[in-house]
Amino acid sequence: MSGTVRYLYGIAEAAPGLSDGVAGVRGVGGAPVRAVADREVAAVVSDVPAADFEEEPLAAHLEDLTWLEAVARAHHGVVDAVAAHTTVLPLRLATVYRDDAGVRAMLAAGRAEFLPRLARLAGHVEWGVKVFFVPPAAAPPAASAPPAEEGLSPGRSYLRTRRHERHTWDSAYREALAAAERVHTAARSRAVEHTRHRVQQGPLVQGPLENIANHAYLVAAEMSDAFRAAVEEAAAGTEVVHAEVTGPWAPYSFAAAPAAPGREASAG
Repeated sequence: MSGTVRYLYGIAEAAPGLSDGVAGVRGVGGAPVRAVADREVAAVVSDVPAADFEEEPLAAHLEDLTWLEAVARAHHGVVDAVAAHTTVLPLRLATVYRDDAGVRAMLAAGRAEFLPRLARLAGHVEWGVKVFFVPPAAAPPAASAPPAEEGLSPGRSYLRTRRHERHTWDSAYREALAAAERVHTAARSRAVEHTRHRVQQGPLVQGPLENIANHAYLVAAEMSDAFRAAVEEAAAGTEVVHAEVTGPWAPYSFAAAPAAPGREASAG
C-alpha cells in the first residue's frame, strides 16, 4: 500500500496550546508531529509510510532491533515533549490509523473514558522501582564451609558443604523477598496508584543480579522527592537487595487507553 498512515503517540485534552506544544517536534522517521482533535480530546500524530506499517512489513520490522529501537526512541521523545506541556495518555508503540477520519472516530468513541483518565493523571508522574536479589558472595571454602567432622569421607564432606551453601542462599533469598515487600509498602504509601509488571528475565536482564520485583507507581509530582527517599530508605540496611528507581516519566503504565475502532497495530 502506498501513501501514509497516522502514527499515534498519545491522547491529550484539545487545549489551545496543544498545537503550539508540538510545534517543531519530530516523530518516527523525522516526520513533523501535529494534533488531530475531536471536540475536547486530541491525538498527537505524525504521518508515516503505510508500506512500513501494514501487517506483514510491520511484523518483519518488529524483529529488527535497530528499527524497533529507533521507533521507540522517537515515540517516547514525542510523549515526553507533550508531557512537558500537558497531561498525556501515552499510546502503545506502533499504534496506527489509516487517516485523520479514523483517528477522530477513535477519539469520539473513547471520549467518555479519555477525559476522566486525563483528569485523574493531571499533576502526576510515573516512577519505576525494580528490586534485584544480590546473592551471597562466594567465600573461600574454609570460610564458607561448616565445621569439619571427623570420619566424613571426601564425598560426604562435599555434599555437606553444598547443603550449607544452599541453606545460606535460601536464607538470603527469603530476606531479599521480605526486603522487596518493604520497598513496595513504602512506595505504595506515597503513590495514588500502582501496577505490577513482570520481572525482567533473559535478554532484558543486565548483569548477574536477579530481578525479583518490578513495579510502577503513579505519584503526585510534588511528592516525587518524598517517594524516592522512602524507597531508598526501605532498601537500605540489607546487602541482599539492590533497588533501582527510575523516573519521573509520563504515566505509560496508567494510561489504560481502550481499544477503539480503526486499524490498530501494536508492538506491545
